[in-house]
Amino acid sequence: MSIRHIKKIIYDYFMQETIAKTTIYNLINAGHLARQAMLVPLQSHGLIPGDDAILFALSNPDGESEENLCLLTSLDKAALDVRLERLVALEILQRVEIGKENSPAARLTKKGFKISNVLVANWQQLDDALIGELDKKEQASLQKNLNRFIKLLSL
Repeated sequence: MSIRHIKKIIYDYFMQETIAKTTIYNLINAGHLARQAMLVPLQSHGLIPGDDAILFALSNPDGESEENLCLLTSLDKAALDVRLERLVALEILQRVEIGKENSPAARLTKKGFKISNVLVANWQQLDDALIGELDKKEQASLQKNLNRFIKLLSL
């Protein structure tokens, strides 16, 4: 093994150690692990990542216009349409028209509301597990810092 190769191994190791200590690395890692935990209840209902965002956006019993669903989920119309059709086939939602303009919309079925409630309960349970040991002041401080991170990263 050449000196150059050894130097590269040492450099790579220290760079990985340095990166692993950064806040952004830890935020990404925590986010990934939290998402993995949320996939279990999602997949148990035959859903895929991102379907939960649609179900949560449809919390209004009257439904939501597809235009608003695109905004709420950051999906374009074509991607949303594919997901909505799959969720209709699973009998989780139905497509309807709402408003004076009869805008294309979607709303949850009874089955969809039940699944959404299970997902919300799992979400809350995970959140409680993550921050349950923190006192109210620490929780407020954590939330304040996370909101600051979000604001900075949104610029």
